[in-house]
Amino acid sequence: MISNAMSVDVEDYFQVSAFEKNIKRTQWDSLPHRVAKNTHTILDLFAQHNTQATFFVLGWVAERYPELVTRIVSEGHELASHGYGHQRATQQSQIEFKDDITKAKQILEDLGGVAIKGYRAPSYSINKSNLWVHDALLESGHRYSSSVYPVKHDLYGIPDAPRFAYQCENGLLEIPITTSTFMGKNLPGGGGGFFRLYPYALSRWLIQRVNEQDKQATIFYFHPWEIDPDQPRQKNVSFKSRFRHYLNLNKTEKRLNHLLTDFNWQRMDRLFLKDLD
Repeated sequence: MISNAMSVDVEDYFQVSAFEKNIKRTQWDSLPHRVAKNTHTILDLFAQHNTQATFFVLGWVAERYPELVTRIVSEGHELASHGYGHQRATQQSQIEFKDDITKAKQILEDLGGVAIKGYRAPSYSINKSNLWVHDALLESGHRYSSSVYPVKHDLYGIPDAPRFAYQCENGLLEIPITTSTFMGKNLPGGGGGFFRLYPYALSRWLIQRVNEQDKQATIFYFHPWEIDPDQPRQKNVSFKSRFRHYLNLNKTEKRLNHLLTDFNWQRMDRLFLKDLD
């Protein structure tokens, strides 16, 4: 059976891009934090299923909850970077971006005692307008990125990007989020909000389809806030943002239990870097 890549983007509910116009960064420290509790629940879940995963951790979170970093590493998971302050790469200058990823990498390496090889851009914010990001990542010592989503979406995506792992011109490995082709289009199949939107049977079918037809590993991701139906509710956001963020939060953990039972899962570095070492 093919091993697939399990990944977690470690950020709190108030840091999502959909809320950035409603919640100021200066408010973050004063809001109720739920990321530590939720991430420990995820680590417990992975331990129950003997699953190792990749955790893309915000430097901001790591600074405030170093015990999360310690536990992630001590339990055999891969520690990777989600940048420092969850600012989209499309909203940063080249200097701002490099400062952000360098700061995050240093914090994570100091706390975790391991080399940070992987990076995932907040909100998959690598598109055709900022492919220089790949150069900045390589120059700062990263070996791979998992920041491209080969779909058409209002917030992100490169629809015609390769669907599976590929080397950029500079040698950095890009590992796109999983899609399955259907009627000539790429259908999202890598988790996140779509995992909460789809019936579980559809998510399972999409992963099986990629494994069996494409003979490829899938890349699955989710966030700690997605298993937390009791998180504070934001009122002054659009209906679309509320729908996307709060849909089926009460079902995610049960679905994850099924997912961890139905498929084999592994860290991203062990699946994709082994042939490059």
